[in-house]
Amino acid sequence: MNARQESGSTRLDDAARAGWLYYVAGNTQDQIAAKLGTSRQTAQRLVSLAVSEGLIKVRVDHPIAQCLELAERLRTRFALDLVEVVPSDPESASTTIGIAEAAAAEIERRLRSETPIVMAIGTGRTLKAAIEQLPPMECPQHKVVSLTGNISPDGSAAFYNVIFTMADRIKARSFPMPLPVIASSPEEREMLLSQPMIQPTLELAARADVTFVGIGDLGPRAPLYEDGFISEAELKALQKAGGIAEIVGWVFDRDGRLIDGITNDRVSSAPLPSREKSLVIALAMGERKLPGILAAVTRRLVNGLITDERTAAALVD
Repeated sequence: MNARQESGSTRLDDAARAGWLYYVAGNTQDQIAAKLGTSRQTAQRLVSLAVSEGLIKVRVDHPIAQCLELAERLRTRFALDLVEVVPSDPESASTTIGIAEAAAAEIERRLRSETPIVMAIGTGRTLKAAIEQLPPMECPQHKVVSLTGNISPDGSAAFYNVIFTMADRIKARSFPMPLPVIASSPEEREMLLSQPMIQPTLELAARADVTFVGIGDLGPRAPLYEDGFISEAELKALQKAGGIAEIVGWVFDRDGRLIDGITNDRVSSAPLPSREKSLVIALAMGERKLPGILAAVTRRLVNGLITDERTAAALVD
């Protein structure tokens, strides 16, 4: 290690120590400066560095009355089994901030259980952001299974497939789906899904205790299209057929019904686990996703929802 690398490593060590002293031990910046033998200004910069470098994860535990009220209204209106509503940032256009952190907390809570569970995982930007918030954990008693394929059309690993990242963080047995997200034909899909190594993964997914999925919109910036899984012609065909959103590749309309044919007969994803016997939680927020969220909760494609207060208010109005 050269001098510059060593200096950078030492600074991150100091930042982590300062962040711990501030957020965990409750020290003031003056106290941190004294304990680290530095100035108050340097202590302040170290605390800021700890946050910006992701060395410190901050969660707000105080329930906000407006969010709790909206969650209860959603639960009652749509007969949901789990609802969490996080505050909205009026100046942010992000579709992950807040709900990614809340989803990470929910995933972590379930993984802390000593009782073995099967957790199924979808894909997408929000879920990827949530998994990145998880702390390192040892969970050999649990099984984590992917609902969707992890191969892009060009043969590369699908960027927003999170099964490997999650398995590395939590050290649980993981079961990926070594398939293309969307097969080239219905015949290829049937052939792939019938493979002996795939059948146990599909069976495991079907008996998941809890499932976390994203909801992708089907507008001009549809994730399926932007990420190269479907062509522009296929996107327009799905829109013409009434498609408004998708969950792990399964495209559905405003009534929550799967679109016949087009790409749905080539999707290699596992079916969503039973909402009568298990919990299927969607992580989704934002105006573009609103029609898809509404269809998913109305038709009980999911029976759990983590969203923000702006989206929740639109759902119950």
